[in-house]
Amino acid sequence: MDKEKAKVRIEQLRKEIEYHNKRYYDDDDPEISDFEYDMLNNELKNLEKQFPDLITTDSNTQKVGGHVKEGFKEVTHVVPLQSLQDVFSIEELEEFDKRVKKQLNGQTVNYVVETKIDGLSVALEYVDGELVRGATRGNGLIGEDITENVKTIKAIPRKLKEKVNIIVRGEVFIGSEEFEKMNEEREIMGEKLFANARNAAAGSLRQLDSKITASRPLNIFIFNVQKLEGNTFNSHNEQLNYLKKLGFNVVPVHNYCTSIEGAIEAIHSIGENRDKLTFGIDGAVIKVDELDLREKLGVTAKTPRWAIAYKYPPEQKETILKDIICQVGRTGAITPMAILEPVRVAGSTISKTTLHNEDFIKEKDLRVGDTVIIQKAGDVIPEVVSVVKEKRTGNEKEFSMPKVCPVCGAPAVREDGESVTRCTGIECSAKALRSIVHFSSKVGMDIDGLGYSIIEQLIDNELIKGIADIYTLKLEDIASLKKNGKKFAQNLIDSINESKNNDLSKLITALGIRHVGSKLAKSLAKKYRNIDDLMNASLEELSMQNDVGEKTAASIYEFFKQDQTIDLINKLKQSGVNMQSLEEESTDTRFEGMTFVLTGALEEFTRDEASDIIERFGGKTSGSVSKKTTYVLAGEDAGSKLTKAQSLGVTVINEAEFKEMIS
Repeated sequence: MDKEKAKVRIEQLRKEIEYHNKRYYDDDDPEISDFEYDMLNNELKNLEKQFPDLITTDSNTQKVGGHVKEGFKEVTHVVPLQSLQDVFSIEELEEFDKRVKKQLNGQTVNYVVETKIDGLSVALEYVDGELVRGATRGNGLIGEDITENVKTIKAIPRKLKEKVNIIVRGEVFIGSEEFEKMNEEREIMGEKLFANARNAAAGSLRQLDSKITASRPLNIFIFNVQKLEGNTFNSHNEQLNYLKKLGFNVVPVHNYCTSIEGAIEAIHSIGENRDKLTFGIDGAVIKVDELDLREKLGVTAKTPRWAIAYKYPPEQKETILKDIICQVGRTGAITPMAILEPVRVAGSTISKTTLHNEDFIKEKDLRVGDTVIIQKAGDVIPEVVSVVKEKRTGNEKEFSMPKVCPVCGAPAVREDGESVTRCTGIECSAKALRSIVHFSSKVGMDIDGLGYSIIEQLIDNELIKGIADIYTLKLEDIASLKKNGKKFAQNLIDSINESKNNDLSKLITALGIRHVGSKLAKSLAKKYRNIDDLMNASLEELSMQNDVGEKTAASIYEFFKQDQTIDLINKLKQSGVNMQSLEEESTDTRFEGMTFVLTGALEEFTRDEASDIIERFGGKTSGSVSKKTTYVLAGEDAGSKLTKAQSLGVTVINEAEFKEMIS
């Protein structure tokens, strides 16, 4: 490549890397894999090596990514938190060893090889053994003050075993099992999933509300002494032992090596066994052990000359796609799984892996019987990369997603605009947890005390299997879940019994019918008055409702025609759950044909109360202002909706005027 082309490519790479830096370090929401990001950086590094006069101080190779998030105080690091130079081959490790020895005039060097934890780097400062400050790395020189957040992490000692003044560096992370558990719970609660454990840890630690941080399963490994008052240690290895003695959770894998050959062997060993680790890694780190030699080697603006990070290349292998089966997750998502001819990849034997969804299979053009290439994504998750089409024999079979749930036989539906196929059966055993969580939630039957963890325990102890079993729970069943749990059990039983008296609209919402939220549930309860009339409504009749679209009408109709739904409703009736609308029928339709938008804080009504009144008088409420809006009811501190109403000429009323309209 000539210099002009290199200049253009370097600029492209810098812009692209800067964008991905922001997504990774600042937003904790990456778009590409670590390997793809590393390859962009490696290409830039090699081009700058080839054309050194094109290197600039703002290049990603010369600085650490990350900025201070708005809302956090800045912390200037006493000792900069530098990043490490990445290498991807054994030859580069050997070159590193040669550079070190050359700078030290051939002096003997010992190394320590550690796992490179995939998390967020932090500095912890202690004065007289007391934790006084925690900070993120930021750009290496200036980080974010996260003291209150780090205090919520149980593995970080508030008080050390000696009264020492020390600054240490560690990596905050979330363990592999904890990450899977957390994402599973988020999926069931309808929350956005974390892309990976690293970003989950970073996002959790950089919360302005420390209560959110405290609710996340964060852990830490300490791997370096940044500054130690009265330091008398000669080696990094000695410091690690001292850190452990002080009460720190020290990086568990650290191998002392007397040569580069021994260090390379340790790196291979970590690579072969990384699937057995309980935490994620994104490589291995090799460090000069002797502290005086580190001083002689020094640092660059971005990286130390005495350490380097080895990134494991994703190992790829060929195998046979023997079959594709479907598994049903706790949210009802039906996921195709590849059954593979067992093959050893990156230290473990792979015999199956997820194929994500129907679109993934079509995009890869996967067929049962194909020879496929697989690798471990992020060194942890096996994935199918591609098909070796040259090896097709003509006997391969195309795959189609099932039309019914493989667990319960209910219709399996893929909505427009979604990539996931889902089971629609409300009594499907595979999605029992999700169904029960939604049924008992505040928007549903509002059963106080029956949250995610209690429901999970009830299912695990085989005390309930589905929604209807909530109403057969006994006091002693619930009390057995907690130490001294009798009071909790009685409160929960009372809440369960109280939920039997809810309005029909709460029950309709709790059933979790696709496209039916609490607002539409109120409208359906108001029109049909009891569950039987709603269940017997024809598709045509449902479609004639003003606030029910064609897709929603079909969803409601099909839901109530399922045997599982009929069975559940009958069980709930037998348990005494109310099936009637408790709202008095109103003949006053003064707001019929009118649409209200509520904005700002009202003094005498909550938003829900005002909405209920409007709907009782035949009106509708909307969340956005348009030319079709009849009135905007504006309270204190009304914002952009008020401004838009004024610009469109929509009539704006205050709370006093609204009270006159409903009097």
